[in-house]
Amino acid sequence: MKKIIIIGAGPAGLTAAYELLTKSDNMEVIVFEESDYIGGISRTVNYKGNRMDMGGHRFFSKIPEVNDWWEKMLPLQGAPTWDDIRLDRVMNLKDGGPDPEKNDRVMLNRHRVSRILFESKFYDYPISLKPETFKNFGLLTTLSVGLSYLGSVLRKRPENNLENLYINNFGKKLYSMFFEYYTENLWGRHPREIDASWGRQRTKGLSVSGIIKDFLGRTLKIKNRKVNTSLIEEFKYPKLGPGQLWEVTAAEIEKLGGKIVKNSKVTKIHKNPANILTGITYERDGNEYLEEADVIISSMPLKDLVAGMNDVPKKEAVIAAGLPYRDYMTLGVLVSKLHLNNNTGIRTIGNIVPDCWIYVQDRKVKLGRFQIYNNWSPYMVRDIENSVWIGLEYFVNEGDKYWSMSDEEFSVFAINEMILLGLIDSFDEVIDSHVERVQKAYPAYFDTYDEIDVLTDYLKSIDNLYCVGRNGQHRYNNIDHSMVTAFEAVKCILSGSRNKDAVWNVNTEEEYHEEKSV
Repeated sequence: MKKIIIIGAGPAGLTAAYELLTKSDNMEVIVFEESDYIGGISRTVNYKGNRMDMGGHRFFSKIPEVNDWWEKMLPLQGAPTWDDIRLDRVMNLKDGGPDPEKNDRVMLNRHRVSRILFESKFYDYPISLKPETFKNFGLLTTLSVGLSYLGSVLRKRPENNLENLYINNFGKKLYSMFFEYYTENLWGRHPREIDASWGRQRTKGLSVSGIIKDFLGRTLKIKNRKVNTSLIEEFKYPKLGPGQLWEVTAAEIEKLGGKIVKNSKVTKIHKNPANILTGITYERDGNEYLEEADVIISSMPLKDLVAGMNDVPKKEAVIAAGLPYRDYMTLGVLVSKLHLNNNTGIRTIGNIVPDCWIYVQDRKVKLGRFQIYNNWSPYMVRDIENSVWIGLEYFVNEGDKYWSMSDEEFSVFAINEMILLGLIDSFDEVIDSHVERVQKAYPAYFDTYDEIDVLTDYLKSIDNLYCVGRNGQHRYNNIDHSMVTAFEAVKCILSGSRNKDAVWNVNTEEEYHEEKSV
């Protein structure tokens, strides 16, 4: 029997564990998780009955294997949700699917609304060609945007950094309005310092020309047109937040005989002179333990993986040590009222704005984005009829002045920004708040990242090591991408293949995984 150690109980690690246990009866599978929770950044935090989604997770994929997997874990709803019933809203249902009013193990269908808040005005995300957009711009800005984009079409910049990529796709005026500050706030670096590959990966097919094509496709009702993930109008979402999917998966893994060991930090990865991994050392309750393994699947950050491995060549070790990350803080704020007018025509409970999340492009605040949990799922909020539960999202570096604030200091700071933006009038409207911090939430594309192929080639050369997931590959993967890296790793293990290109090639093609034809 082969002993497989999986490092990390996030989407990739848990997917790999489940796949191994269901596709072979010759595997002993142990998952080691540093924290006491399941799901990584895709976890759901339950604070006094109000649930927080760490980062906001839409479930949408064009990959049949992923969609089938989600359906197996959380079947799609077959009856309307509480808010759809109250508002008499029509939503696509699955014949024979579970009733979310009676069952928890269910995936919901939700409407997607995401907008940008810029200079106290709402814009569609991404920018649309609706009359409201041009009304908000005004004549002069509209002309400036059009001429700027035309200039970018006529004179393309070399796409050797993120700034040039965005200007080529959107023109300098739109870039300066909606991309420059937000990107710098997100990464802590100006876009000209960031590798363009991040933008290519996250905005495949998204540009002014793409928006025009989508507008014409909708207007002319063209069939079989491709829709970028940022333009979809409907997505799936677990009834109790994204973490529910991974909590269900973890329970299934344990039913199949797999082990999940929480509060256990892997500190060393042992490698013999033949370049084969032999096991790990992990810390738990102040003690160190050694665990041998035939195969190791790692979703831990590449920086930490390589730092814990013995006899790594100097060049590869330096590249790994220099890989950058961006950390994340969010403040859940329960308020009695949100002072944003719902002028969309979309009905909501309490007539709040219908957005799942709103991007903040205002240079006077540090806030990058905020979620409205009421709109993700009515079951995320304990008293949805009398309160609004939102998550204020901040992109920070571990140890900086924001990360180092006490929870009370950070709450006061963030709530003051809510007041500054006009989301609430005063602290008197705040019922409660809760701070969460996430380390290494976003692998970044600068510093030694431009040499990552050298590091990747080295890791591929270790026969019984498979790197999966967002941090495991230092790639800004979505949930479905992370799951597919696990699928491919399991295929390699079961087939005995030493070629890991399929594992590393997930989410590198030109066409985005989350596009589909409609």
